Amino acid sequence: MRALKLIICWIAFVTLPGFAGAAEMLMLVQPGCPWCARFDTEIAPTWPNTPEGMRAPLRRVDITAPWPKDLADISAERFTPTFILLDDGKEVARLRGYPGDQFFWYLVGDMLAKLPPGNG
Repeated sequence: MRALKLIICWIAFVTLPGFAGAAEMLMLVQPGCPWCARFDTEIAPTWPNTPEGMRAPLRRVDITAPWPKDLADISAERFTPTFILLDDGKEVARLRGYPGDQFFWYLVGDMLAKLPPGNG
């Protein structure tokens, strides 16, 4: 099932014009976060090579560090991991927590579906 989803996403990625836009997936993290570590084991190594990762590259933001100036319009979280999909610096969708590898891909698909056509 996951392989079929990846094939469909890849076909969409290759055939849609302007598919590589300004989308970005923020991952809010903090030291000692066990769910962040689980994500790092199950998803992070493959993320850049997936259609989802190519469409919205992952950017980690440590919530214990000063909030990045370019994210001033994005509200911070205390819960980690939190995934925030941005398009041209504006929040499109937010996922609090990491629900495990299979459900994560489904939820990320829903998030990416909210991007305007031709973006990300």
